[in-house]
Amino acid sequence: MIKEGFFPTLIYAEDFKLDINQMAQNIIQWSKEDSGLKKTNRNGWHSQTNMHEKPEYKPLVDELFKMVHQVFEEEWLDKEPVLGNMWANINPPGGYNLPHVHPNALFSGVYYIKTPPHSGRLICNDPRPGIQTCMPTRKKGQPPNYLWREVHLQPQENRAIMFPAWLWHTVEPNMSNENRISVSFNFIQDGTGVDTVIDEYKNIHKPNAPKGTKVLLDVGDMLVYSGC
Repeated sequence: MIKEGFFPTLIYAEDFKLDINQMAQNIIQWSKEDSGLKKTNRNGWHSQTNMHEKPEYKPLVDELFKMVHQVFEEEWLDKEPVLGNMWANINPPGGYNLPHVHPNALFSGVYYIKTPPHSGRLICNDPRPGIQTCMPTRKKGQPPNYLWREVHLQPQENRAIMFPAWLWHTVEPNMSNENRISVSFNFIQDGTGVDTVIDEYKNIHKPNAPKGTKVLLDVGDMLVYSGC
């Protein structure tokens, strides 16, 4: 039998070597100074979305750009990646995130800073629109991953995950006794879509940013964001 796979949904991951303890302290202090935003986060804290503009997080921004350039190569994408926005999430015990996508972005992702055991997995759902209309029974045992309807990704400290922004995902409730701390972000492609619209308003060019970095102002809810 000839068998080939088409239309895959790829999820990328990379392990960094950053000072997560210092970042955790910075984010906790930030949460004490700013009440944050209310998006899909429940019982938790979602920071403002200008995290990429803060100098203390530049090492993380640099690593994310290295990673997204690799993703662009894998995806046969031209032009340069643009970091649309970035924000911190604190899910205390009981905190979680509702199912959502990231409209007007190309690739979205999450970087894990503090992830105690049982603090909430990232769940991604099969994006095919008609798949839930057919629920055949299957043989006992673990089917291959191309038959899965959802994937449960265990968060790992100092790991970044990137996925298509249209992929539906949610975060389980934090069942530990500690905070779950992560950073979420959206990348778009230079010169296309929402980037072109925002260019007409104002661009912020960071002099010390990695090559290809262009940081954009949010215009209302044009860049929709949430937690992972």
